[in-house]
Amino acid sequence: MNTITTLINHKDNTKKSDKTLQAIQRVGQAVNLAVGRFVKVGEAIANENWDLKEEINIACIEAKQAGETIAALTDVSSLNHPESDGQITIFTDKTGVIKAARLLLSSVTKVLLLADRVVIKQIITSRNKVLATMERLEKVNSFQEFVQIFSQFGNEMVEFAHLTGDRQNDLKDEKKKAKMAAARAVLEKCTMMLLTASKTCLRHPHCESAHKNKGGVFDRMKVALDKVIEIVTDSKPNGETDNSSISIFAGIKEFKMNIETLRENLYFQSKENLSAMLEVILERTEDFTDSAYTSHEHRERILELSTQARRELQQLISVWIQAQSKKTKSIAEELELSILKISHSLNELKKELHSTATQLVADLLRYHADHVVLKALKLTGVEGNLEGLAEYACKLSEQKEQLVETCRLLRHVCGTEPLEITCIHAEETFQVTGQQIISAAETLTLHPSSKIAKENLDVFCEAWESQISDMSTLLREINDVFEGRRGEKYGYLSLPKPMKNNANLKSLKPDKADSEEQAKIAKLGLKLGLLTSDANCEIEKWGDQESEIIRCGRNMARVAYSLYLFTRGEGPLKTSQDLIHQLEVFADEGLQLASSVQAFSKQLKDDDKLMLLLEINKLIPLCHQLQTITKTPLQNQVFLKVDKCITKTRSMMAILVQLLSLCYKLLKKLQMENNRWVSVTNKDSVDGKT
Repeated sequence: MNTITTLINHKDNTKKSDKTLQAIQRVGQAVNLAVGRFVKVGEAIANENWDLKEEINIACIEAKQAGETIAALTDVSSLNHPESDGQITIFTDKTGVIKAARLLLSSVTKVLLLADRVVIKQIITSRNKVLATMERLEKVNSFQEFVQIFSQFGNEMVEFAHLTGDRQNDLKDEKKKAKMAAARAVLEKCTMMLLTASKTCLRHPHCESAHKNKGGVFDRMKVALDKVIEIVTDSKPNGETDNSSISIFAGIKEFKMNIETLRENLYFQSKENLSAMLEVILERTEDFTDSAYTSHEHRERILELSTQARRELQQLISVWIQAQSKKTKSIAEELELSILKISHSLNELKKELHSTATQLVADLLRYHADHVVLKALKLTGVEGNLEGLAEYACKLSEQKEQLVETCRLLRHVCGTEPLEITCIHAEETFQVTGQQIISAAETLTLHPSSKIAKENLDVFCEAWESQISDMSTLLREINDVFEGRRGEKYGYLSLPKPMKNNANLKSLKPDKADSEEQAKIAKLGLKLGLLTSDANCEIEKWGDQESEIIRCGRNMARVAYSLYLFTRGEGPLKTSQDLIHQLEVFADEGLQLASSVQAFSKQLKDDDKLMLLLEINKLIPLCHQLQTITKTPLQNQVFLKVDKCITKTRSMMAILVQLLSLCYKLLKKLQMENNRWVSVTNKDSVDGKT
């Protein structure tokens, strides 16, 4: 559009040199070519969406006509030749160019709006598919059926994650972007929780705490799915109000803007309005003064500054009334001084509130860094200690309430709406996850020898630890905003939290990855996490059977899960060396798996053996390729290397899932044939004796 503006704004009396004419023609052709490419994309969208096809095609035709008109009017290369005197060009018909530009702008806008409707429709359709599969998962009673449905669910969640991730990147409103990120974070974490919680319910169908734990996961996912749809459709449920801007800092900012207008206009504001605004701000400070976690010194200082602000507003109102009747220089100076005084008092109040909240968070993070309560709950669970469970569940509830209240206080001092939304998300996560940890711990305590109940508790504890870790980042962001040193645009650490560990890549300090690279790594990581879940489901089918195939499968799934956590900035892998070592282990385990499957295939018939060998022939080259990538020097392409490694790992995990399923079926088939042969042999032996 800038190019078209340049064309329209050219000077009519410009000397028509060859250089000028060629430039004008190139611009017109460039516009026409760009419009042509745009129209092709629009037509492709129309062909895939029959309900909007007619509208999109009409808009595309208009855009194409406008582009061709602009190209024709800018075809001025022959103007210096006598035979071109009657030609209509931009110099003879400027109105025509303006009309064509307006038509182009209108038609392009129509296509973009219609394409946006298509994207929204895709997200809604994807959400509905996920919800339908979730309903089936809730009602499933057999483990075999669960594995099949969960595999479908995983694929649908990946599709939904891609669509919503692209939408999140396209959003211009930072507040909506943060809300979308928070909802997607819930969905990603709950996908892993849903797997273990459902498996625990299937293993212990009569355990009330297991059903409560599973129900909590489903409920939270449904709320998050609804939130995504609210964001993309820009709608709110009936009766819901927007509470995202009730922070004290936001109130102070608005109040200061209002009192500063008095410098220009003494009659624009009402005294009652300013008094009411200040009272609302000071009423919200009661969240700090009433909190049991606020120190005595901070409480006294907040009360003192609140009283001072009230007093100085009264002084300002008094001078303001005088200034309305007396237009003297001294009164104007006194009004300016009163405005500066109350602004200073409110700034001091902001500092005190910020100090109170951030100090409380820092102390809490230090105190809970070793996760003593979580470790104790895990121990009481495997011991079956119900008394210990009651004691530590009570302690975790106290810790949860403390963290929830701290998030509420922190929300008041965020300084930006996206950070406020992050605080709300953290508050909700602690509230929900705390309850779910207790129900998971209760299930394990009632079934202390249950491996799946232990795994389930571990998953919920990891979610809690992850949120504690996120609080450290949130605290740093809030401090950066308060001190005015926000070097980078704020981005919520959610799905995805790509490559937070790149700060620890000690061998190199490459340029920071852009958002597209981060999103790509995170999408690959999510797929890897879901494939890990699929592999674990397949391993579960084998029960207590031990074999080299299962050992290799377990090890590969364990490494893949740690790689998935790495893409989120979590888990045990902290440096590039940690990552490379785990990838080497993964490749070695893959080769051992191929060898074990090959040995197993020798017991099979030719057709069955061929199926396994085909999968092995896919796996072995990938193992060798991964080994090669890990040995290649990083240079300055850390993200490129990680991208390649995770892509290879994901492909290998997909083959692992296939091999585990295939080997299990073939093993069952082999056992049935052996049993039949033994039965027939015994019968023949009995007949011979008779």
